[in-house]
Amino acid sequence: MTREPDHVGKCLCGEVKIEVMGDALWVGHCHCPSCQKAVAAAFATYAGFKKEAVRLSGDSLAVFRSSPRVTRRFCNKCGSPISFESDAWPDEFHIHVALMKDAAVFKPEGHSYIRNRLPWAHMDDGLPTHDKFSAPHE
Repeated sequence: MTREPDHVGKCLCGEVKIEVMGDALWVGHCHCPSCQKAVAAAFATYAGFKKEAVRLSGDSLAVFRSSPRVTRRFCNKCGSPISFESDAWPDEFHIHVALMKDAAVFKPEGHSYIRNRLPWAHMDDGLPTHDKFSAPHE
């Protein structure tokens, strides 16, 4: 018997499916310019998982190398950003939280790269702020 995933998600059109076994290692907002552009918003909210815990499927899943050390995945049908991977965290897979069916359970723990924060993006949520990426497990 195959175990059901702990978390599931999908892109806007439903072509790309996400299955995750286990809990997130961390959840956070990233304000870096690359993530801002990738999501066309003031910041991106990710949940970091062990790489082996994540399974993506769908014929419209596409890959974009946004820099020499970064791979981003997206749906080439609806354009939804799916994930972020970096050589800096080779054992992790970072999923865009809003794609997950149970997105509300992924509570952000902080803001990273706040030096790039857009001045109108207020951070009055009481979460810790960091000049660069900072995850609780580091």
